[in-house]
Amino acid sequence: MFCRVDSWLTGRRLVSLPLSDHSEPLTDTEEELQYVLGFLERDLRRENWKYIELRPLRSSPGQSPAFHKSRAFYFHRMDLRPSLEVLFRGLHKNCTQRKIRRAEREVLTYEGGRSEALLRKFYQLLLLTCRRRQLPPQPLKWFRHLIDSAGDSLTIRVASKEGRPVASILTLSFKHSLVYKYGSSDARFNSLGGMHFLLWHAIQEAKRSGLHEFDLGRSDLQTPGLATFKDRWGATRSVLNYLRCSVSPAPSAGTGWTMAIAKQLCGRLPDNVLIAAGNMFYRHAG
Repeated sequence: MFCRVDSWLTGRRLVSLPLSDHSEPLTDTEEELQYVLGFLERDLRRENWKYIELRPLRSSPGQSPAFHKSRAFYFHRMDLRPSLEVLFRGLHKNCTQRKIRRAEREVLTYEGGRSEALLRKFYQLLLLTCRRRQLPPQPLKWFRHLIDSAGDSLTIRVASKEGRPVASILTLSFKHSLVYKYGSSDARFNSLGGMHFLLWHAIQEAKRSGLHEFDLGRSDLQTPGLATFKDRWGATRSVLNYLRCSVSPAPSAGTGWTMAIAKQLCGRLPDNVLIAAGNMFYRHAG
C-alpha cells in the first residue's frame, strides 16, 4: 500500500507508508516482489514522481537495481510469549526494573483509553517533548483521526502524580502485536519512572490480551540513547533499511545550517505558534 504525497515543498512522491516506521510489501514470493518493483520503476517515470520509497521490514530490493537503500534505522521487537515473571527478569535491573519499582513507590496513577480528556493530557505532554527535541508537534487533528480510524485497537495511556500528568504513550494493536507509536513526558518528573510504568502496564495488558510481540518501533542510528533504552527492555535489535527509487540521489536530511536554525526556533516558539508550525510541516512530511 502506498500514499501519494503531492507537495509544492517536498515534491510529488509515493511513500509506503507516510509517518510509519515500516510497511511490508503484500507479496508472497520473490517473483511477485520483483514484478511490483518493476511496475513501480516504470510508474516513477510515467507519473514523474520525485521518488518512490518502500519501508519493508524484511524484504530486500532483490534483483531490482532501481531500488537502493536510502536510509537505515534500528528496529526493536520484544517477544511477549514468556511469562510476566520471566519478562520482568529480562529487564535491565538498574535502569528498568528499578524505575518501575520507583513509580510504584511514588504511587503514580494510571489511566488508559481514547477519550478527548486523555488525548488532551497526551498532547500537552507531547508539546513539552517536541520542544525539548526542537521539533514541531503532529497536529491534534491527526491524533483525533487516528482514534476515529483505529477504534479499540488504539490506547492512550497516562501516568500522573497527584493528578498531574507526567508521562503518556500511544499504542496500537494489530493481529498478535502491540505497537508503541508515540511517547511524551514532562522531563521535570522523569525521575519518577512514569514512562517505564506505562510501558510495563502496556506489556501486562498485552499479555492478558494474548498478544505475542511488542513492536517498540525504530530508532535512528545516530541516537544511541534511545536504542539503548529499548535494548534494556529485553528487545532484540535489527537493522531496518528503507528502499528508494528516484531519478536523482536523495538529499541528506537533518543537516546544514537551515535545519539548525529551524530547530532553534522550534525550541523557543510559543505553544500556539509551534502547533501552527506542526500543522504546516506535517502536510509536507512523509
